[in-house]
Amino acid sequence: MCKVLCVHHSGFYAWLHEPKSQHEQGDDYLLGFIKQFWLESGCIYVYSMIYKDLRAAGEKSGRNRVLRLMNNSGIASQRGYKRKNNFPRGEVSTVAPNLLNREFMSPNLMPFG
Repeated sequence: MCKVLCVHHSGFYAWLHEPKSQHEQGDDYLLGFIKQFWLESGCIYVYSMIYKDLRAAGEKSGRNRVLRLMNNSGIASQRGYKRKNNFPRGEVSTVAPNLLNREFMSPNLMPFG
């Protein structure tokens, strides 16, 4: 199987014993902190605020790594609030009858000229 996949046999057996790399293990560790800070904020923090919290807690990571981990795990900030409709709900307005029959110039009035 190693020949088919073009992989060295020692690398394959090392992968069998430890399938996650150190980077993936570090991602899982940081994701725990990210979820904790996100939940403590009431699910409204964006990635930059979570990054600042991580730095304050002494964890080292980059902004792009925090953003990637949040996107991959489906963590997103709350983006605004639903606007309420403040218009009164009454009856449908009625149109006044056309008493002038669309004759806006009276025959008694002479235009200026």
